Amino acid sequence: MKLSSVLLLSATALAAPAVHHKDRHNEKRDVVVVTQYVDQNGQAVAHQGVATGATAPVATTSSTVSAVGAASSAPAASKASSASSAPAASSASSASSSASSASTGSSGGSSGGVNGDLADFSGPNEEFQDGVIPCSSLPSGQGVVSLDWVGLDGWASIMDLAGNTASTCQDGFYCSYACQAGMSKTQWPTEQPSDGRTVGGLLCKNGLLYRANQGSKYLCEWDNNSAQAVNKKSQSIAMCRTDYPGSENMVVPTVVEAGGSKPVCAVKEDSYYMWQGKKTSAQYYVNNAGVSVEDGCIWGTDGSGVGNWAPIVLGSGYTNGITYLSIIPNPNNKTPPNYNIKIVANEGSSINGDCKLENGVYSGGSGSDGCTVSVTSGSASFVFY
Repeated sequence: MKLSSVLLLSATALAAPAVHHKDRHNEKRDVVVVTQYVDQNGQAVAHQGVATGATAPVATTSSTVSAVGAASSAPAASKASSASSAPAASSASSASSSASSASTGSSGGSSGGVNGDLADFSGPNEEFQDGVIPCSSLPSGQGVVSLDWVGLDGWASIMDLAGNTASTCQDGFYCSYACQAGMSKTQWPTEQPSDGRTVGGLLCKNGLLYRANQGSKYLCEWDNNSAQAVNKKSQSIAMCRTDYPGSENMVVPTVVEAGGSKPVCAVKEDSYYMWQGKKTSAQYYVNNAGVSVEDGCIWGTDGSGVGNWAPIVLGSGYTNGITYLSIIPNPNNKTPPNYNIKIVANEGSSINGDCKLENGVYSGGSGSDGCTVSVTSGSASFVFY
């Protein structure tokens, strides 16, 4: 039996809203507030409530959902599929200089590596063209980044609406991709599985790629400019966002170099992907300093300390004019990270609440529950020190 967990969050409870509703084969996610048991066919068979405060001090409502647990071992949700023999796998940068882009129908990976090709909060400016790029090629540029280490030709995951996965982008499958730090993908089908799984990405049809969401002309869009990560450590830190909607594998990279900073995706929840009518936002599994993106932004193994076993989880979202930022312990990893982290208001900004993890102790709740702040004006930073 598979176990999925979702956390119902309230804006007034100072919890970062996010949806991550898991449906993985033989997976166990740690319970936060509401646990949903799902059978092998993806059908909910029972619900069990758990006391609030198991992970973060929040009140429960039906307005927004977030899963903040971490999975144990299974690499992806899957059903028998003749098309698939491999499981699905589940950063702003220098100014764009690439002559080719996803919008004009080019392919072959991002010119800026995991950092992408766009300057912070500039572009994209070239529209994606349906029916031009072959499914065998990942679109390039305009914020799209290639996940070369995942083993899916640069894609984040490849799934169809029935829950089948594939190792290559092929007809009838939705091919999910990653965007650079501070950006979210715009593509997912309006039709979603009824059992709570999510599917995202471009549709492969007759060997060519098409937008699943015709309402967006671009593959990546900037999130609200109200959150960033600042690294004061001497080693880089790999923050691994979940592929959502999609496999939820933590493979979407934001690499914050030593002494550097990157935008954090404060997803515009009021207009972004809705899970069963509920707002969704971003979730990052953050590895120890010094862990590479190739080693850290993966579906990890039991006790590995990376990926879904990374020591902390960050949540971020923007709704009704307020940004919510959280630091949450990963229930699968009780070992503190090799850094401290705090959320601070940037100059001229205002936040409500106090949130930090210092010497393994959280500032909120019992010291082990995690914490959240609301940014009421301006912006704030996750500072690693």
